[in-house]
Amino acid sequence: MRWAKTKSLWKPAAGAATFAMLILAVVTARTQRMGSLIPQSTEQTMTTQSRFYCNMKALSHTERIKHMMLTGKLIMTRKEIVELERGYEFQFSPTNVSPVELANWVAAESKCCPFFDFHIDLEKEGHLLCLRLTGDEGIKQFIRSEFKIAAI
Repeated sequence: MRWAKTKSLWKPAAGAATFAMLILAVVTARTQRMGSLIPQSTEQTMTTQSRFYCNMKALSHTERIKHMMLTGKLIMTRKEIVELERGYEFQFSPTNVSPVELANWVAAESKCCPFFDFHIDLEKEGHLLCLRLTGDEGIKQFIRSEFKIAAI
């Protein structure tokens, strides 16, 4: 009986570990492919046809992999997207994404994309974690493109 409890707890952990390894493999391959596309002569790269630029050299290779993995987690676990006048709010359950993970994501993202205004809120007595990304005119189109969201 004791083994059965341990075994049932082990399966989700093993599944999560396998999933994490799969994400790491995909992110590593994607990052290596992207590396050859990054211009070597410039500090900034334009990621869309706009005035918003991402500094592709702001994060080390290791930091970029970690950031991409966390970005994937945020995209997969977001509960809702709310369109705002100057951006979007992404809502998460604190059981899926911790405030520390969200703060770490903001810290890394702000290095490569300093044109964002970041707002983190913990609402509804700690049951709703929100990230608002806002900025200057045109930022919404950039967010839709970068974060793979359809116009709301």
